[in-house]
Amino acid sequence: MAEEALFAGPAIRRLRKREGLTQAATATRLEISPSYLNLIERNQRPISARVVMRLVEQFDFDPRTLREDEAIGGIDGLARRFADERFADLGIDRDEMQELLASAPQAAAAFARLYDNAGRAPVEEDDPLFALRREIEKWRNHFADLDNAAEELADEMRLSRGDIGLALTDRLRERHQLSVRILPRDVMPDSMRRLDLHARQIQLSEMLSAASRNFQLALAIARLEFRDEIDAIAKGAQFDDETARGLFTRHLDGYFAAALLMPYSRFLRACEATGYDLPVLLRRFSVSFEQLAHRLTTLQRVGQRGLPFFMVRVDRAGQFSKTFVGASTARFVNSDVSCPLWYAHRAFERAGELQVQFVSLDVAGEREGGWLTISRTVEGRGEPGETQFVVSIGVEAVLAGDLAQARGISLRSDDAQPIGPGCRRCHRVRCSQRSLPPTGRRLTFDPVRYGITPFEFAGN
Repeated sequence: MAEEALFAGPAIRRLRKREGLTQAATATRLEISPSYLNLIERNQRPISARVVMRLVEQFDFDPRTLREDEAIGGIDGLARRFADERFADLGIDRDEMQELLASAPQAAAAFARLYDNAGRAPVEEDDPLFALRREIEKWRNHFADLDNAAEELADEMRLSRGDIGLALTDRLRERHQLSVRILPRDVMPDSMRRLDLHARQIQLSEMLSAASRNFQLALAIARLEFRDEIDAIAKGAQFDDETARGLFTRHLDGYFAAALLMPYSRFLRACEATGYDLPVLLRRFSVSFEQLAHRLTTLQRVGQRGLPFFMVRVDRAGQFSKTFVGASTARFVNSDVSCPLWYAHRAFERAGELQVQFVSLDVAGEREGGWLTISRTVEGRGEPGETQFVVSIGVEAVLAGDLAQARGISLRSDDAQPIGPGCRRCHRVRCSQRSLPPTGRRLTFDPVRYGITPFEFAGN
């Protein structure tokens, strides 16, 4: 069967304008005629595979951005939103929707975002956590300069050798005249790491695991040796609140520490060689599951990209305390709460086990996308077993076929578990797990029948 033609005129036009090029200059770099480029930009000709390859070679360009409509479910996703009764009097047909997608995909995406967030509690623009996430998403959680610096330092320290903790300790002693001391819990009841300049010590709590000790030492090195580079990035962010800048700086410290423990090129090679086998990667780099999950969302180096993972951390109430989308298109993690049908919740009852699940976003009976998700419990910062979260990562199912954790999992679209973005924002009908009515829907009541959910609405 012939492949579907790809029309991407607005994306090509924005790329050209971003580079400050004329159509003639762009056409020369793409090795096509200016008239052909003009037809592509006006969506009168599809873009060929050869032109896509030239775009990748000539520009800092991610070809996944050509299919901008996929993030909103294409014409079917747009049609589902316009089917809302609030737009019934406008008579918008599929031809108009298709024209909107073709000529102004970002405007269509903006409408979809507003529609999808209509039932969500408003987030104040001055909320530091909201501002932090917005800044990280602007960078797509990839900070190339920090990755390069951490990779050079890892090579200098020869961190590929077996005992990473010993190499980090040696660096602190030889370069900074700081020794590492492990202190009892009763001496450090409320701290994980402390810098004692008087005693020239990095003091660590005995309650930290080996992976957490390594990470804390890497954080100390980040602050001691790369403070200026990290602070420069943080100062460049447009924050109205210094609290947000402090959170962003802390994120960048952690980013550098993870990049030092998992140097980009070597880590990506290991991912690809093992099929992103998580237990193998945990052992090989001596990191925790949460540290590994963070790192998987950052692999977006130009010419050396990894798979576009997302990562979230969920508490027992289903609240997201961390969300890193990176280059992923997973919309269901852009909520404040999660769906109880997602295995992230089952993971709490099976501590330490990987819970693998193929899910799709079901909105009013129409499925959008599909993701292979992997969830596992992680310990919080309190007493062992006292605080517990689940960290979940996921990647689009179309990219997940060769993953080690996908073995034995059917990735056929019909086999995906449909989930929603939390009950208030979910318009999925006949869901026995529904806890709250969906916002914006009128409830219906049948005096002669009682359904499987106490909240039935038009479409059930």
